[in-house]
Amino acid sequence: MWQALKGSMLRQRWLSHKAAGSPMAGFYATPWIPRNTPVQDIEFVAVDLETTGLSPDQHEIVSIGWCVIRNMTIIYGERGHRLAKPEKDVTAESAVIHTLTDDVLADAPPLCDAIESFLPHLAGRVLIAHHCKIERDFLDRACRNCFGLPFEMPIVDTMGLEIRTLMRRNGHIDPGSLRLDALRNRYNLPRYKSHNAMLDAIAAGELFLAQAVHRAGGTGKLVLGDICV
Repeated sequence: MWQALKGSMLRQRWLSHKAAGSPMAGFYATPWIPRNTPVQDIEFVAVDLETTGLSPDQHEIVSIGWCVIRNMTIIYGERGHRLAKPEKDVTAESAVIHTLTDDVLADAPPLCDAIESFLPHLAGRVLIAHHCKIERDFLDRACRNCFGLPFEMPIVDTMGLEIRTLMRRNGHIDPGSLRLDALRNRYNLPRYKSHNAMLDAIAAGELFLAQAVHRAGGTGKLVLGDICV
């Protein structure tokens, strides 16, 4: 555990040094949450992105939604949403999914401006996402393109948490059962409209809270290292 903590601290300090003078300076100057921190002492931020496709190399972020979790409670007054104007026209296939057309995005800021204003909401917190590879890879590509730096921070993947639970039970996983709405139904959570970045962020945050209670069992003891990617 100590070696992991030391490695994480050194990585964060190196990134902070590399980011000096850039728009990511404040983000990386804030220390990462240690992996031995109890979850009730952590501030999380649940995040969802709407994109024009699934490949960070070919597609773009058009919407960012988030909400803060503090004391294992969603703080609905600390939620937010940013639109980002893509460099390419939005395809009809993409617009059908997230309903964000070129007209809707015409007055949105460029992605680099949207990301820069979003980063302070992440600093010093732990990111939560459902199937976090999408959010992590798109944010990494955006930060590299905009600021010349990678995107790194502690992350909890609600899909990954459920896979671990199912593997412990019987090892059989039905891919369809891992969708956000399917898992929320399993935990008796209400259904929300999908493909709205802020609502999906809230949905992922609520799912995480239900999963954390389940994983802690009667002990209530859970640390970041138990759930972090």
